[in-house]
Amino acid sequence: MSQNHGGDKKDNGNVSTIGGGMTRRDWLTTAGKTLASGAAVMAAPAFVRAQGDQPLKVGLVIAKQGVWTEQGEMIANGVKLALAEAGNQVRGRRIDLIWYDEPNPQSAQQNMQKLVDEDKVVAVIGGTNSGTSLAMASVANRTKVPYISPNAAARELTGSSCNPYTFRTLAPTPVTCRALAPSLLSKGKRWHFLVANYAYGQDIQRAMSDLLKQAGGTMTGADVTPLNTTDFSSFILKIRQSKPDVVVLGLPGGDLSTFLKQYAEMGMKGTIPVACPIIGDSDLWSISPEAATGYYGKPWHFSSPGHTPAEVAFIKSYTAKYGKPPADKAWLGWFSTRGLLEGIKQAKSTGGADIASSLETVRLDDGAVPAYFRSWDHQMVRSWTVFKVKDRITDKWDWLDKVSLLPQNPADVDALYGTREEVGCTMAARAA
Repeated sequence: MSQNHGGDKKDNGNVSTIGGGMTRRDWLTTAGKTLASGAAVMAAPAFVRAQGDQPLKVGLVIAKQGVWTEQGEMIANGVKLALAEAGNQVRGRRIDLIWYDEPNPQSAQQNMQKLVDEDKVVAVIGGTNSGTSLAMASVANRTKVPYISPNAAARELTGSSCNPYTFRTLAPTPVTCRALAPSLLSKGKRWHFLVANYAYGQDIQRAMSDLLKQAGGTMTGADVTPLNTTDFSSFILKIRQSKPDVVVLGLPGGDLSTFLKQYAEMGMKGTIPVACPIIGDSDLWSISPEAATGYYGKPWHFSSPGHTPAEVAFIKSYTAKYGKPPADKAWLGWFSTRGLLEGIKQAKSTGGADIASSLETVRLDDGAVPAYFRSWDHQMVRSWTVFKVKDRITDKWDWLDKVSLLPQNPADVDALYGTREEVGCTMAARAA
């Protein structure tokens, strides 16, 4: 006869006994009383505690290859640091981060669907660009799983394509263009456009050309390039011939870096100013200080004054871990994750509808005015800064000088992001 060291277990039809002759029905009655006394976790066996011990899974769909690789890595670093600061837990449960690639919009969409169907995530952060972010937003709406895009700029995401489960941290293109235009108009009203052939680039040309027209200016040329362009020489020759006052760029990540290198190599740096409504620190750091030039918009800069205590701690811990200060992309990942964690913490449950509803009420310390996701379009509302590359770069990492901050009056921050009519978001009611 074999021995059972946990006590005899007999099967008496529908009633089984557990150690010492206690029936299962008796044990459940006792366990119920223990639950009521508040000592359930200590008294109950493993299979009763299991549900509370299950980790919450959060998905990350960020580039691991291609033109956005460096930006993706920095966003992921920020996400992981925010989780570490929270002890990798929320609501008393461990958080497991599951990271998939986004080589193109279709793959990003498929990987988010996998996170929902197979990994059972409660929320997703992702999208280094507008194309992949728009693709993932459709999955969020269909599956009712909250999704935060940290780095997409195309207006459609929180505009005409808005939905109850999609949120965005970065300012949309119209906001960044309105912030940049005054600095460029002071240089002149003859602009040449060079943009990438996808949502972000097209949106920059549309917004900036509208602002130029309103100011009575003219375009000297408008060129569109495919993503991952390696040779901009023909476009730079056209710029040289058209002699604009400003070159307006709508190029992402590595494409922008490649352009700036070749612009300097062809002797154009310092002759005609260049500008882009949004830039990442990594876009500049990947080239030499001798090639860096231009006017750019950014959501955040590590050396700006007035950082919150949390940001000061973030800068210190990031620099210690990675050997350099956090780029704006790292901040976007960090800030987006802090918002998500607060949303999960304040939600009534870990269900998608409850987390999405909670995200609409989250307020994050951001200096003079708290940052928040606006309830009717889910755009994060906060200030925006325009910078200029320093004339003389002496610091290994800090290459930018502040030019302007919008809005000048913190009370006007919501207006900076546009009215319902301007934004064009008609959000359907959220269904659980």
